[in-house]
This record gives sequence, structure tokens and C-alpha cells, in this order.
Amino acid sequence: MAYLFVPGPVDVDPGVAMAQTRAMMPHRSAEFETLFRHAAENAKALFGTQYRVFISTSSGTGLHEAAVRNFSKERILSCVNGAFSKRWYDVATTNGKEADKLEVEWNQPITAEVVTEALKKQHYDLVTVVQNETSTGMMNPVDEIAAAVHAVSPDTLIAVDAVSSLGGAPMKMDEWGIDFVLTSSQKALALPPGLSLGATNDRALAYAETVPHRGWYFDLLRLEKHRIKNSTPATPAVSLIYALDVQLERILAEGIEARWERHKAMSERVHAWAAAHGFEMYAPAGYRSYTVSTVVNSHNLDIAALNKFLLQRGMRLSNGYGDLKNKTFRIAHMGEVHMEDLDTLLTAIEEYMAQ
Repeated sequence: MAYLFVPGPVDVDPGVAMAQTRAMMPHRSAEFETLFRHAAENAKALFGTQYRVFISTSSGTGLHEAAVRNFSKERILSCVNGAFSKRWYDVATTNGKEADKLEVEWNQPITAEVVTEALKKQHYDLVTVVQNETSTGMMNPVDEIAAAVHAVSPDTLIAVDAVSSLGGAPMKMDEWGIDFVLTSSQKALALPPGLSLGATNDRALAYAETVPHRGWYFDLLRLEKHRIKNSTPATPAVSLIYALDVQLERILAEGIEARWERHKAMSERVHAWAAAHGFEMYAPAGYRSYTVSTVVNSHNLDIAALNKFLLQRGMRLSNGYGDLKNKTFRIAHMGEVHMEDLDTLLTAIEEYMAQ
């Protein structure tokens, strides 16, 4: 049974966790190159891409930095409707990049229409958008946004944060015309924290060649030089790559689309449960996350007391994030969580409410 109904870190399958205990190997060895190549090739299916996938020893925020350092010389449009899209904007400005914040209310999606209007007023090298806002349970229509960018400003690059959605919700990077997609290991991929993956197409990498001051650790051209040799510039987290390789095989065995459907069904289960018990969802219908449901705390539950009750039963959920703390609570249903696990949690919440 799942234990963690929080949006990362999440439960890790025992077999995947055990993979980390394999004997260490030199990262400059034929054995490691074989492992690295296998994991990187399998990862392409998650992104829906024929292009390269970089495996980075960093959190997803590290690849936020990679995107702004590699893909912008002049100006970035940061689409903001939650804490993590706001963080990406902050990453851009603290790296000395000129960035405009296209912000909407956090209980509303970023739409193709608002992006189109912004692009008509100003040219941007790069548009950044979060597919799945972990802070709000909002899923932005990145396919529609990408189409709008291509229609209005075809040379503008599109970077998408899929940290809490990749592996749990549809991502068709090549079909949708997205240039860079990043994710983290500790959410829908159900791995320990410590890795991020970034899929990058040829157009984006060619543009990066024209950008000065890309840094060192997150210079994608440096990463590419080593990637084609099935290696990394600096020492990678070998034990985590063992686990990644095993988990990707498990994900492919389940089936990417079957995995999306499992997550979608759990999301719909929470929506129906919330409605039946007098709760509202924070995100509007049609834009609700497949992987984390943010529920408005309509009954003014004591979330700390609820979690204390749940912990006695081996479970935990998340309070609201930032300003939404106590006003909402978040039920994550990603990775190794299945419907029977979710039903056990929801039953326990009902027991708490009946006290």
C-alpha cells in the first residue's frame, strides 16, 4: 500500500530502491556507458520525443536554470500561475536575464489566448510554462500554448516544466512542437530525489550555440558533447541511475498511455469524492491535474490534526502551498499509487471527519 499522498518525494517500489545497492562502478567505464545509454534511450518514450534526453544530477530547478542560461540572449516570457512557475521567473531574473512575468490568478490556467496577446506586444527568445502546477493542482494546456507560440512567433523557443506530470499525464513533445521539457525523479516517475531529466530538440540546441555565458554545470552543449559518448561532464549519481534504469523498464511494461489513464482515473475519483463531501476543487474543470488534486478546505479541517490521524494509519497528505496553506489541502496520486490505495486514504479522511 502507498504511504505518501504528497506531491514528492513519493513512495518508491522496493525493487527500484534495492537497485541503488548494486556495486558502484566508475562513471568513466564501458559498463556505465551501457547503463547510461539504455536509460536515456528508454526515457525518450516518456517525453514523446525522438531527440536527446539529458540526465542531470540535480533537482528540476537545476534545469530551470539550464533553460534560461541556454535559450535566451535578450528576453524571456515567464508564464506564471503558481509557485513553481513563479520560481522559474525568479531563476531567470537572478541569472541576469530580462524577463517579463505573464501572471494570471493562481486558480486560473495559462491559456493560448493570453500568451498570444503577450507575443503580439513583444518578441521573446523563450517562453517558459509549467504543465502541472504542483502548488495548485492546475494543468496548463501546453499543447495549445505551444501552437499559439508557433503561430505568432515561430522563432521563439518553448520550454515546459513537467516536473509533477511527466509519466502521469500526456506529454507529446515532438508532436506539440515543444523545444525543451524537464522533469524531476521524485514525483510521477516514483524515484528517489536527486535526478532531473531534460529532453531537448535540435532547434533548441542550435540556438544555445549562439548564447554566451551559458555557465558550466548546466551548459547543454557541454552535456551534449559528453552525452554522445554516453557520459556526463561531472560525476553523476550512479546509484540513482541504476534505479532510473529499473523504473523506466517498469513504466514501459505498464505502458505509457495506460499509466496516464491510471493517473487520470485517480484524479477523477478525488473530484467525485470531493463533490460528494461538500468540497470544491481549486482548479477549474478541464484544467485539473492528473497527479495532484488541490481541494479547497471548505469544512475548515485542521490539516495538521488530519495528518496526525492519517499518520497513525501509515499515510500522509499535503497542506496547501504558501498562501494556500490551510485554505486547501493536496492529495497526490502519482507514481506507485493505485486506486485501492487512494480509496483507503479517502475512507480514512471520512473517518476523521466523522469524529
